[in-house]
Amino acid sequence: MACGRVALVPFTPVTDESLTAAADDVVHRLAGPAAVPRPDQVAAAHALVVEGRRALVVQATGWGKSAVYLMATAATRAAGGGLTLVVCPLLSLMRDQVASAVRAGVRADALHSGNVDDWPSVEAALERDEVDLLLLSPERLANPRFARSVLPGLLRRVGLVVVDEAHCLSSWGHDFRPDYLRLSRDLLSGLGDVPVLATTATANARVTSDVAAQLGEQTVTVRGALARGSLTLAVVPGLGPLERYAWVAEALTGLAGSGIVYTLTVAETDRLAGYLREQGISAVAYSSKLEPGERLRVEDALRANEVKAVVATSALGMGFDKPDLAFVVHVGSPASPVDYYQQVGRAGRGIDSATAVLLPAAESDPRIWEHFATATIPDPDSAARVLAELDSSPEPRSVPALEAATGVRRGRLEALLKLLAVDGAVDREGSGWRSTGTGWTFDDERFARLRRARADEADIMRRYAAGEGCLMAFLQRALDDPDPEPCGRCSVCTGRLPAPGTAVPPERVVAARDSLRGRDVVLEPRKMWPTGGSGSGPAARRGRIPASSQAEPGRALAFADDPAWVDALAPLAGTDRELPDELGAALVQVLSRWRTSWVARPSCVVVVPSRSHPQLVGSTGAYVAQVGRLPLVTDLLEVTGPPPPREVASGVRAAALLETLRVRPGAAVPDGPLLLVDDVLVSGWTATVAAALLREAGSGPVLPLVLHQRP
Repeated sequence: MACGRVALVPFTPVTDESLTAAADDVVHRLAGPAAVPRPDQVAAAHALVVEGRRALVVQATGWGKSAVYLMATAATRAAGGGLTLVVCPLLSLMRDQVASAVRAGVRADALHSGNVDDWPSVEAALERDEVDLLLLSPERLANPRFARSVLPGLLRRVGLVVVDEAHCLSSWGHDFRPDYLRLSRDLLSGLGDVPVLATTATANARVTSDVAAQLGEQTVTVRGALARGSLTLAVVPGLGPLERYAWVAEALTGLAGSGIVYTLTVAETDRLAGYLREQGISAVAYSSKLEPGERLRVEDALRANEVKAVVATSALGMGFDKPDLAFVVHVGSPASPVDYYQQVGRAGRGIDSATAVLLPAAESDPRIWEHFATATIPDPDSAARVLAELDSSPEPRSVPALEAATGVRRGRLEALLKLLAVDGAVDREGSGWRSTGTGWTFDDERFARLRRARADEADIMRRYAAGEGCLMAFLQRALDDPDPEPCGRCSVCTGRLPAPGTAVPPERVVAARDSLRGRDVVLEPRKMWPTGGSGSGPAARRGRIPASSQAEPGRALAFADDPAWVDALAPLAGTDRELPDELGAALVQVLSRWRTSWVARPSCVVVVPSRSHPQLVGSTGAYVAQVGRLPLVTDLLEVTGPPPPREVASGVRAAALLETLRVRPGAAVPDGPLLLVDDVLVSGWTATVAAALLREAGSGPVLPLVLHQRP
């Protein structure tokens, strides 16, 4: 799609003098009348709007990369040129960039999933040429309606294209946002003489060379030092799961200002934030599960220092701008030095001193790294099934229909479709997907290269956590900074750990354990059968599960890697044994809290038949029945045929359970509430199917109880 600059008023080429005036004005508006532009900022803007070239800027967080395109935009628009199109990966980043542009005197707006109601007015303003700078996500560029009705008009009047977080353009980094590959393949290659600016704070030499090559031979690369003089880095090794929680609580009582505590999972944000609040520390959780409006409220509260800490996943990362952010603490290590540098770079941008502390989790970090490392690498067999299904269908297929037809789980399926679309094998049409007919071949070399790169990065993080030399210099070398030098401030250089060091107060550890063990894990019942139905013949299940067939909200002792229970649950993995006394006593506490919300006391305990852990499940049911003085029913449910598959789509799992699980013929089904005991809940379909079968056989409400809920 070739395009070039189309001015709506006569265009006068930007000169050195007009660029200097625009640069001074932008910087004065952003940083005050005494501020002056950095020479490299002006050099990059000059390459873009005076020379008409492409530029790659690799500079540390807080250096002022956005000022480059604001200068270029101001100069271009003053000369009668077209608007600037900024491709940006995160909503928080877009909000900050819009606000920064407005402060700089540049009319800016955005189109993203968080402001759908504003789209008509923004698109109308674009038509009237009342927008100088527009921010878009890479996914928005791939949206069929946008690509068809909005993008062509934008490209006819664009004067500058900016790709933020440009390391995602690289074949080494695209898995963060697969649509960046589409951006490189379809958009940048067809821009003609339109200048392009790519910016990032996190690119080693390999990624820098790759991105520059994609931009073209004449690309100007501006790369600066990555060392941050305001940051004091530290690693506190050797802490257990509960000790890390206690360390954070103790440290936050002494650290000045407000900051971010990063965790690796969504569940960890809720657990740790809840514990900190119980310790009298103002903390709030932040993750991808928050609605856009709630994310914005949390970000604003942190900016205004209304909370001491936001406990966040990487969802709060690139683009969050708080110049006085005083600390960043990591509970568990990110999988790569790129991710870690980017996150600690949130701190100390506008203050003289900030602290960044890593609390590595040697017992769990590698397993979590492996999960994220493989999550975006497609399975060739799954891809073949999906493409065969699309090739055989004359009409577009929805994601639920594909899930039911192929057995590929929803999350994996959506990621796979996105990658296949980027590679040109499928296209989105309305709410469905269709095959392009071009086919697709699994690129062994490409994905093997990614696996090796991720393994190398994980090894770097292990060595960083082990304190192999100055921490700042270590990160600089990992990112190929040309001049790494010892910082003289970090915990390795000084030999000093931030308080409380490794001597965590025991009372904090006990409080963390008691806090987590006192939190209820609620098992929300499924209310719909899988799209496309489950089972066949008269027993087929489709649509909404009748309320009279649903399970009640249940309880689990622990969820995922719960620090309070991880050591107690670990011995149960891969073996079958009697319920340990510690876990039995804990189940009694769960039941004690739970019973206040029961409509009626259970009439008996029903055990789910288990092929893998019959001794554990049976002894758990027996213990609960004995303590509760309830009848124990071990043969009400029975299994027939082969065990149902686990790592499959919901429809396949539910259908298999309906085929293999049943109420024993001739069994007397109690008509009162039933406590349904199992060892673990993953998808929730075992409890859902068991509850439906029992309710339809005449039982009262079914209350699931398990030891462990796994995501």
